[in-house]
Amino acid sequence: MKFQHRRSACTTTLLALLCCLPACSQSAGPSAALPEDPGYLQQQTAAAQTGTQTEAPGTIQGTVADAHGGLVPKASVTLGQKGRSDLRETTTDSAGHFAFANVAAGTYTVLISAPELKTFLSPPIVLAAGEHYELPETALPVVASTSINVSANSVEVAEEELNRETKQRVLGIFPNFYTSFVYDAAPLNTRQKFKLSLRSVTDPVAFIGPAITAGIETGRDTFPSWGQDGTSYAKRYAAAYGDELLTRMFSYSIYPAIFHQDPRYFYMGPTNKVSTRFWHAALSGIVTRADNGHLQPNYSHMLGSASAGALSSVYHPASDSAGYLAALNFAIGLASHGGQALIREFVLPHFTTHVPAYAKGKAEQPATANP
Repeated sequence: MKFQHRRSACTTTLLALLCCLPACSQSAGPSAALPEDPGYLQQQTAAAQTGTQTEAPGTIQGTVADAHGGLVPKASVTLGQKGRSDLRETTTDSAGHFAFANVAAGTYTVLISAPELKTFLSPPIVLAAGEHYELPETALPVVASTSINVSANSVEVAEEELNRETKQRVLGIFPNFYTSFVYDAAPLNTRQKFKLSLRSVTDPVAFIGPAITAGIETGRDTFPSWGQDGTSYAKRYAAAYGDELLTRMFSYSIYPAIFHQDPRYFYMGPTNKVSTRFWHAALSGIVTRADNGHLQPNYSHMLGSASAGALSSVYHPASDSAGYLAALNFAIGLASHGGQALIREFVLPHFTTHVPAYAKGKAEQPATANP
């Protein structure tokens, strides 16, 4: 009898606990289920989905001023998220204020740009779910006309601008990496110059030009000692690609690193006189911008073309001497650079995709009349 009484009491207690389980599971949520429960995984999945759907968005906002404390209206503000390529853009209002609403939790950077003011890149902003982040008031210094100060922040800004430039394509297909639509862009360091060169010569489109050149040369029997069969086409293709590779590396990374010059073309834009834009582009193969902002003779391009031509004598037929190829490449490079720059200035901006909204060239008063 005593045993049966104890068993009855245990049974009553067990039933009471079982009755409490639904209430406990409701208060504790899906995590209260045991791992061996058949519905454990379903409960965990449902909990994750519910948490994602109900996660509150946050905001990132701030105010932009100049170095003298004056508010900056219509400044371009771009919000980028770590690990994502899509960007959000806005402009400051009349009080210099900007705000991004409905921002999910994550790590972000804010890029601020305004005409005649230095570009600012914020440190990483780690935003929690539902957090309202106020960026400290940003004071943008005036861009000096004689020099550009290279600092840690300048390197970060250059990296951000470089990442955007490598997305620029004409008609969404052909690379337009070497055009900087930000006229007062931060200078590139040595690593960034080589990064841009390697990106340009390894782009899939970069292999199309040499293929066409090799086909034309094979049809015309250029370099007759190579013949006109499949092997000769491969030789001409390798030579054509080698010419482009050497020219790009010497003119756009090796010599720019040595002479501290910027290999990019800096777009002036329609707010400048047509004559000013014309000469700026036409003379870009002779005059270029140094990393400190001064104009210098374009040693990088002139020596780069000659060096690439001389070195190409290693794989061109023996009838072409190093001196001849150096002079030929120098002349072709000097002429083509000016022509390409004119196209970059007057044609390609109308067809280039992924150009940031704030990148509008050099800020000047519009020309009153055509020259």
